Amino acid sequence: MTPQPVVNRSLLALAGLVLLGGGLLILFAGLDIYRRYDLVPPVGWPLTTPDDVLLGSADRARWSSQGWWWPAVIATLTLIALLALWWLLAQLRRRHPGALPVGGTPPQEGIELRDRALSDAIAAEAGALPGVEHTAVLITGRPAHHLTRVALTLTPQASPGAVLDALCEGPLRTARRSTGTPAMPSEVRLQVAGHKPHRAE
Repeated sequence: MTPQPVVNRSLLALAGLVLLGGGLLILFAGLDIYRRYDLVPPVGWPLTTPDDVLLGSADRARWSSQGWWWPAVIATLTLIALLALWWLLAQLRRRHPGALPVGGTPPQEGIELRDRALSDAIAAEAGALPGVEHTAVLITGRPAHHLTRVALTLTPQASPGAVLDALCEGPLRTARRSTGTPAMPSEVRLQVAGHKPHRAE
């Protein structure tokens, strides 16, 4: 799971909990649940009867007479609106294509391939190549213009040129054939795994 979905789900869960708590608070007070079922709310608990209000007239008058009150309220609401706008723009600016068309554009009979499934398939096939110790594949961009980023960790005995040729003729070629994309831009990074020096005795 990428960090962005984790943040999205965390924020949605937090917002859901706040809305659920507020809704239950209002529901309990509006239906007079505490009195009907002889429940004792905690001391200072707001909204315990249908006639209660969250912020009384005295409280509103007391806070509104303070010089810092309205600037603080406006600044807080502006900050919340800016954060919400930033979050919305972050969702629109996708870093992953999500679904890739299979067999050209538009996809044949609505068949699509998830970018995660394709990257996992490329990584599995590339990891089986001779001289490859570890593989990481990430597909970024939009469905029509995506980029495949491949990071290979080679064994100390591997030949980078041979591994690169095998990657292009094997996993990447299979991916192009599977998606029906004649040109699949790719970026490959090669590094050699570190190994302990041999001790001569």
